[in-house]
Amino acid sequence: MKLTPTQILNDPVIAHARRDFSTLRPDWTVGEALDQMRANPPGGRVIYFYVTEEAGKLVGVVPTRRLLLSGPTMKIADIMIRGVIAIPESATVLDACEFFTMHRLLAFPVIDSNRVLTGVIDVDLYTEELAADADDDETDARINNDVFELIGVHLTPTESANPLAGFRRRFPWLACNIAGGLLAAALSGVFQDVLTWKDAVLALFIPVVLGLAESVAMQSVTLTVGRFRGKGVNIAKWHKQALAESATGILLGLGSAIAVASVATIGLRDFSVALVLFLALVLGITISAVVGFAVPTLLHRFKLSPQVAAGPISLATADMLTLLGYFGIARAIS
Repeated sequence: MKLTPTQILNDPVIAHARRDFSTLRPDWTVGEALDQMRANPPGGRVIYFYVTEEAGKLVGVVPTRRLLLSGPTMKIADIMIRGVIAIPESATVLDACEFFTMHRLLAFPVIDSNRVLTGVIDVDLYTEELAADADDDETDARINNDVFELIGVHLTPTESANPLAGFRRRFPWLACNIAGGLLAAALSGVFQDVLTWKDAVLALFIPVVLGLAESVAMQSVTLTVGRFRGKGVNIAKWHKQALAESATGILLGLGSAIAVASVATIGLRDFSVALVLFLALVLGITISAVVGFAVPTLLHRFKLSPQVAAGPISLATADMLTLLGYFGIARAIS
């Protein structure tokens, strides 16, 4: 019996959770944790390390980058994030989709009523399993569309060939990032007197620039991986699809840049800051769109799993290139 998209989205999230996760202990040092990982390598891909007590109760999370960059003598309890956002076992797959949309994390722990860690679900794994549950292309496409809509994009056959259509469908979802980033900038501005005025202004807009770039990169990754699953990407014509994604990125960058630069011009009355923001957003968002398309495409070309691209690879690359562009433009204009 085939499951409909609605039935699958109403599945218990625990049915799609990974069980091959690794945990850390709060009393371990970073060195001991790394030794433990080497001696017992995790069975699956690692995005975050979850910290549990002896009884398995979830008490914290350590991002992979923080674990690798911390000193070997530091305690896990000192570097972990204690306020862990977790999905209860009673939640459905649809509830998990809403978690990914609201919190923009790449994975979530699944816990029981006693906060005991029972599984881990990540954005790539659950979309992959949802597609695997479908036996025909029509059902697969319907499921993918349901999932993509929930995470802020909508997959259509013509979108990769029509930059304007891509812009119209994807730009509205950036409005929340623009509003949130501008709010963060406004709050940070309260403390700008501790630095020189210009440096403070440029620094407080960094969350806006990075947040928008990361959102576009994640959209591109999600759409590209979805097209691979639906056989919508032709590697032989990758250059045309790359140009289409670049054009969409430029339009997304222009739309975001006009919104943010306009607010900066009105609120700060400083044209040079607005110009830096405008140019940096257009450049950063365009680059992020291309990166989000290129990374999974290259992985697919070399017969590697493109789902890896939704992890730190695309986001880290987009962050680095966007910041380089932002600071480079600021230096040139100043």
